[in-house]
Amino acid sequence: MHDIQIRPPIRRARLFGGLAFGALMLASQAQAETLQGALAKAYENNPTLTAARAGQRANDENVPIQKSYGLPSLGGQVDYQENIVVPGNSFTSPGRVLSATGQFSVPIYQGGAVRNAVKAAKFRVEAGQADLRATEASIFSQVVGAYMDVIRDQAIVQLNQKNVSVLRTNLQATSDRFEIGDLTRTDVAQSEARLALAEGDLRTAEANLIASRESYIRLVGDAPVDLESPPTLPNLPASAEDAVAIALSSNPDIEAANQIVNANRADIGVARASRMPKLSGTVGGGYSDYLGSLRGTDQTGARFAQTTTSAQAGLSLTVPIFQGGRPAAQVRQAQSRTSQAIENYVETERGVIAQTRGAYAAWQANERIIAATQQAVGANALSLEGVRAENSVGTRSILDILNAEQEYLNTQVQLVSARRNSYVAAFSVLAAMGKAEARDLGIEGGALYDPAVNYERVRGKIFDWDDDPKPQQQSTDTRNIPAANADVPAGEPLPGQ
Repeated sequence: MHDIQIRPPIRRARLFGGLAFGALMLASQAQAETLQGALAKAYENNPTLTAARAGQRANDENVPIQKSYGLPSLGGQVDYQENIVVPGNSFTSPGRVLSATGQFSVPIYQGGAVRNAVKAAKFRVEAGQADLRATEASIFSQVVGAYMDVIRDQAIVQLNQKNVSVLRTNLQATSDRFEIGDLTRTDVAQSEARLALAEGDLRTAEANLIASRESYIRLVGDAPVDLESPPTLPNLPASAEDAVAIALSSNPDIEAANQIVNANRADIGVARASRMPKLSGTVGGGYSDYLGSLRGTDQTGARFAQTTTSAQAGLSLTVPIFQGGRPAAQVRQAQSRTSQAIENYVETERGVIAQTRGAYAAWQANERIIAATQQAVGANALSLEGVRAENSVGTRSILDILNAEQEYLNTQVQLVSARRNSYVAAFSVLAAMGKAEARDLGIEGGALYDPAVNYERVRGKIFDWDDDPKPQQQSTDTRNIPAANADVPAGEPLPGQ
């Protein structure tokens, strides 16, 4: 990564202000991973994000490229010619000649083409910077989703492991009671069937956990190890209307669409310039050396000079008169593309509004689901305890116990899923509001990438040999990270405990 691409972090509102991050980033210590630590790793190593930064750096170069068409140009040419056969009736032809010419050209008036092209390029740079912000927020949203998926799926595996263990104990107890004639073969079969289904559900949960961990590795570039519970998200809006109002002023997709409209309007000026006069000034000169091979003498008998020099200066005015309708077609084309960009802006704004409202509604709905499901978990726990007690006195069957255990498991899984969905939806609200970028999340442990630094670096460059260093890979490989498994840390508390 180029040093010029980054700037020291400045004071910002910290989304996760209470988390200590520095020690967590030490690879030599097998400590718990925080959500902020995962976001920091993705910010530094995610290939989608590093590729987007490189793409924006390429976009920055359009400004000096367009500026170059309005700057002077200097060129030279050197020729050497050996006349192998000299005409017999030519008494003054040289046998060889070495010549050099140079020309300095200055564009004076281009009909506004350069000015508008530079303006359009600058607007597209601003649009690209907004797109980079959107990419950053998208990656962070995916990381939050993957982080919460791992936590959810670990809890679901643990719940299913506990359920399998309970059902095995139930099957053993049912078999023992069948041996003494207290229960029937049907009761044993029901217990066996429910255990087999539970073992299948456990295998599915384990497969889901492996998939979630692999998704985490893909996004973060590191394996998820002992993930801590995420912190509470602050600064969430009080209403959907508040969220939409902030999104309309801060969402990067809207900003990018607006700058594209401005760029297309500047393109109309570029198209109109194709039918305007062009004026340029030129200064040129030449030098020829016949290397002593020029034969003959002038009228005074003096031998012809073996070197000659020349110089010219002038103005060139080009006035388009008829171009077959091409300029008007280019103007109409640019106008239509501007209309398209305007409609795309409206579509983007609609999409952001819908996304913000939808994420807010999902967040609120899952908050209510959490509250309701917590009550259901408590009620099902009491119900299971009561069914077991009633079974011991013969008023409940084994099937009643199995059903109560399944309902208890289902509500626990629903609670885990609702907590995951609520957190992801809340983060999506922040992302839609344009408040889920590195500058908002308080990413620490290194300098923040600032795309404006590269733009300021290259915007005024005019030297033809001012290349950047050879491109190098910036994101990390994951080929050496072991394949994910479905192991769950021992002693991890169940959700709600």
